[in-house]
Formats: sequence, structure tokens, C-alpha cells
Amino acid sequence: MSDSRSKRGKVWLGVSGVVVDDEGRFLVVKKTYSGLKGVWSFPAGFVKESETADQAAVREVLEETGIKAEVMGCLGVRTGVIENRISDNMIIFGLKPVDGTIQVQEKEIMTARFMHPEEIMNDPDASLLVKYFSQNRGETILRGKYEENPGEHFGYTAYHLFL
Repeated sequence: MSDSRSKRGKVWLGVSGVVVDDEGRFLVVKKTYSGLKGVWSFPAGFVKESETADQAAVREVLEETGIKAEVMGCLGVRTGVIENRISDNMIIFGLKPVDGTIQVQEKEIMTARFMHPEEIMNDPDASLLVKYFSQNRGETILRGKYEENPGEHFGYTAYHLFL
């Protein structure tokens, strides 16, 4: 197992940000590494110990593309098992851009751009998730409820529901 895999343990929690602008275009990137190298995918990464999953999605979009975005809701969950030993889970959030111009993080990203769904659907370099959301246009969304608190006795410093 590579160092990057072993440092995350056997249960992974990743996030992805499906950023859609006012024209209905999706923000997509081509990564410089991994199974998605050279393939259009959504900005994504792993949740850090000091953040909620939705905060991680906003951070990853900003780090990878320079686009500041805000969470509109949760679009879904992707879950799988790698080599019968790693639980690989991703929460997919719907975001809207609020500021910035595209500036790629060159260490991880080859290129980034906004693309119309029709353009993505016809591109052989588009990932499965990108094609799925382009076809369905992110119609189902679980809205965030940030005022909820399950009780002080739990000790949460952040608690976000998407229902």
C-alpha cells in the first residue's frame, strides 16, 4: 500500500464539490495524479480532522481552482470498497460560486474550467460522476440545516444536517 493510502487508514472520507454557475455550467478539473489523471472530474479531496465534510468541500474547491463557493446542499454519497480492504466514501455537495477566477493548483490540477452539461456528456474524458450530474443537472438536493444541535453533552464544535 502506498504512503498516501496507509496514512488514511482503512476507512476514507472524501468530499466533492459540484459547483454550478448561473449559466448552468459545471466547474470541472483534470487531475495530475490518481485514477482520474487527465479525466474531467469535480474538485475533491479528503476531510481534515478539524472540519465538517461540507467545510472540506468548500476548501477543496478553493484550493484546487481558486473559486470561492458556498454550499447549497448535499447531492449524494458515493461509497465503495477498494481491494476488499479499504472503505472509500465520498459525500457530494452542491455548491454555487460566489467569487474568484479560475487559478489551478498546479501540483494537483492540470486544468480547470466551467463546462456546459451537453459539452461534458459528449467528452470521452469525462468521469462517471461528472456525466451523471451533467445528465441529471443536480436536481435532487438535500438542504443544510445549520441551527440544529443534538445537545451540549456531546461536545460538538460543529454539527451540520443535510435532510
